Amino acid sequence: MNKELRVAAYAVCVRDGQLLLARWVAGDGSKRWTLPGGGMDHGEDPYDTVIREADEETGYVIEPRALLGIDSLRRRYPRKLGAVADFHGLRIVYEARIAGGELRHERDGSTDLAAWHALGDVPGLDRVGLVDVGLALWRTRPDDGHLTAPS
Repeated sequence: MNKELRVAAYAVCVRDGQLLLARWVAGDGSKRWTLPGGGMDHGEDPYDTVIREADEETGYVIEPRALLGIDSLRRRYPRKLGAVADFHGLRIVYEARIAGGELRHERDGSTDLAAWHALGDVPGLDRVGLVDVGLALWRTRPDDGHLTAPS
């Protein structure tokens, strides 16, 4: 079994009752909304990662304002030639504000659109689970940065 670790940083940007999202394009061509952000480069600080990724995906310069939490995700999935990947994702989630730039879409990247969505409309969007995790961290602001599972 191949062990895979991915560390990434994401931004929850809420302005005037709207959430900034980027539309992720999966390898199979399906598209779902996600928080702006992505994988850390080797040696990169996660603070710098979220700023770089948000700019790449949305055109905005963001200013991280608070560390909301770290989400840990683990799953197994098939790889080529019958191998299985044991994937572990660490997702560092910041609250951020827009400090500059203009909304635009990413070219030749993992996302194809960036847009603001009313908070009340988010539950009806085709989205990845990270959007719900980010909003839950933003709303509850747990002291330890960890969401507890519903009982």
